[in-house]
Amino acid sequence: MCDTRGVNDAERHAVLTPVAEGIAMIDTVMAGEWEFNAVYVLLGDEPALVEAGPGADLPLVMDGLASLGIGSHDLAHVIVTHVHLDHAGGCGALAARFPRAQVWVHERGAPHLADPTRLVASTARTYGETRLRRFFGETAPVPAERLRAVGDGDTIAVGPRSLAVVHTPGHASHHVALHDSLSGAVFTGEAIGSHLPWANCFRPALPPPEVDVGSALESIGRITELEATSLLTSHFGPVPDVERSCDVASERIVAWSEIVRVLLEIDPDADVATVAEALRDRAAEEFLLDSGRPIDLARYDAIGSISMNAAGLSRYWRKRWEREADEA
Repeated sequence: MCDTRGVNDAERHAVLTPVAEGIAMIDTVMAGEWEFNAVYVLLGDEPALVEAGPGADLPLVMDGLASLGIGSHDLAHVIVTHVHLDHAGGCGALAARFPRAQVWVHERGAPHLADPTRLVASTARTYGETRLRRFFGETAPVPAERLRAVGDGDTIAVGPRSLAVVHTPGHASHHVALHDSLSGAVFTGEAIGSHLPWANCFRPALPPPEVDVGSALESIGRITELEATSLLTSHFGPVPDVERSCDVASERIVAWSEIVRVLLEIDPDADVATVAEALRDRAAEEFLLDSGRPIDLARYDAIGSISMNAAGLSRYWRKRWEREADEA
């Protein structure tokens, strides 16, 4: 694994890593950082991508496919765990360059790939226009006839292997995990949050507007029950100790959620900056526990920021309390 920071355009190149039987990982070097964003290539008679990466990283993904001998008429499938732009923003551009490829996505996310206007606008509100352009680049629509919508319990046939679709909401309502029949690995997207291999650190991924803490914990439970050989996370890379990783991910979600709940009960008007400060203290403790060194906050916060979690969890608790009041 690399530990390089601040990669400029001239230094960006496709790094391919074998991660499971018939599966290679491409680091998309998102936002100029190693070990933050991954796409996976399923090799064989029907080559497939799991995750597309953002539009900004398309050239590097194309280079990675080319180095594996996958040409413009070879790629058969692009499968995404959810439609957030770091995972699916490149789908439209890939569809244009690989005319045989079908694009698979949860049924609730499919309309947003056909017309990404609302998705891009929502991302701009969360990240701001400057970061939107830098992180994600252009997001092209996927032709409707190329989209294949799936739901919980469906199976995607990819040559001799199949991917079992498991609905795993919490991070987003349209999130799925994918259990590979050949290797036994599970593509988790962000269902367990993020694993930062350069620090051996786990971090929740609970952004607005759809975060649901209860669903996130249930989804991790479903992944645990799959008895996977390994977890292939989008942020970032393979995690071999499945049971421990799921336990730690759940513990972190509960801890961060409780911090926000208690803070908002004491101060219902607390803003995102105040909530983020409380979570930042917790993150520093966890980082030291996991890595044995003080937190590198700039790198830790580079993509899925603490402020984003603060905004998501604040919204979650306020909406939950409103709903409970209405029901009462």
